[in-house]
Amino acid sequence: MFNFRLLRSQCIMNIRRFSVSLQQEGMPPPLEGVKIVDLSRVLAAPLCSMLLADLGADVIKVESLTGDDTRSWQPPSATLLEGDIPLPDHPPESAYFLCVNRNKRSISVNFKTSEGLEIVRKLISQSDVLIENYIPGKLDKLGLGYEACKEINPHLIYTSISGYGQTGPYATAAGYDVVIEAEAGLMHITGDPHGPPAKVGVAATDVATGLYAHGAVLAALLSRQKTGKGAWIDCNLIESQIAGLANIASNYLIASASASRHGTAHPSIVPYQVFPCQDGDLMVGVGNDKQFEIFCDVLGQKNMASSKKFSTNKARVENREELVGLIEASIQRKPIAYWLSRLSGKGIPFGPINDIERTFEHPQVVARDLVVEVDHPRAGRIKLVGPAVTYNGSRMKVRLPPPYIGQHTREVLGQIGYTDEEIDELMTLRVVR
Repeated sequence: MFNFRLLRSQCIMNIRRFSVSLQQEGMPPPLEGVKIVDLSRVLAAPLCSMLLADLGADVIKVESLTGDDTRSWQPPSATLLEGDIPLPDHPPESAYFLCVNRNKRSISVNFKTSEGLEIVRKLISQSDVLIENYIPGKLDKLGLGYEACKEINPHLIYTSISGYGQTGPYATAAGYDVVIEAEAGLMHITGDPHGPPAKVGVAATDVATGLYAHGAVLAALLSRQKTGKGAWIDCNLIESQIAGLANIASNYLIASASASRHGTAHPSIVPYQVFPCQDGDLMVGVGNDKQFEIFCDVLGQKNMASSKKFSTNKARVENREELVGLIEASIQRKPIAYWLSRLSGKGIPFGPINDIERTFEHPQVVARDLVVEVDHPRAGRIKLVGPAVTYNGSRMKVRLPPPYIGQHTREVLGQIGYTDEEIDELMTLRVVR
């Protein structure tokens, strides 16, 4: 019987034993001293700015008076503390907003007013990076386009994240993850082969774009060290998604091979898919002929490995339907715990299909302390997924919880030269909050 708890305990002990000598070292946050004006909202661009904040950058999230759109995307949301808390009449903090805004400071500004626009310009004049995800041309109308900001700060790295890029016939079209999934091929290749196209279960195109943009900002900062010049970064969803098609895109460009939907299966590798067990589902990825031999032995079907119909991957792809049927018949006879135990240590990639609860209970996730807890002024102790990378055995610190709207307005305005009296007046005029 496969002992999940024993495996979890052993993994935790081994990983912590390995990392204890490194854990004290870590790495100093490399972007300490870098100041970023973040005019973005929703997911792709806020993810980019959060990753830079994790590396030590001082990210000032400039929100409208109503805040980032995702503040209202609830339920679910964090439970409000009882008693005296900031903004007691406001809705609770949405889980969506909390996931991509750690380590930032928030100011709330109406920069459609002349006074608000002046605040943003002062921030830009003192910053290294600006991140925005407005429809191309919209910030130009406010006097905050690239050329205007370059005049304010010639060394600025101006990062534009959009649906379709800054030029071309679709430049001014609104870009949403699910629409780009459809237009850029991802939805066409996702889903059951006998069913309709399906979207990916998370906004993968947004996430990929945020990762590309984060790398681009780091590259521009390194370039500025050499040249002394800023840059205009054009990062967008459609190009990020097409780049993410990887071998599917290459198959078409090299061989004019158009992909189709395969569910959980792989078009070029067999067996490489989910198989139903008595009480759950098992993902198996048999990547070469040697692994197939071992897999057949695990199934108690050694004769399959020597069959001409299945002995090579090419043959297995050609005889996919027959082979998958034979494997399904074997695997369905036993519970998933049996197969997890049988496959363990055999060198074959495999894993159960976990729901989100089991994902966070996974022994490896627990052992590596991926989940962090922080104190939020309105929600109390909350859990977040921590930075995904370790340096010398340690993650970058979560220094600040995701901010409530306007949490740092007074603090930031004071730092850029406004007096308490001026800030009070701006709040009275509803220029800031």
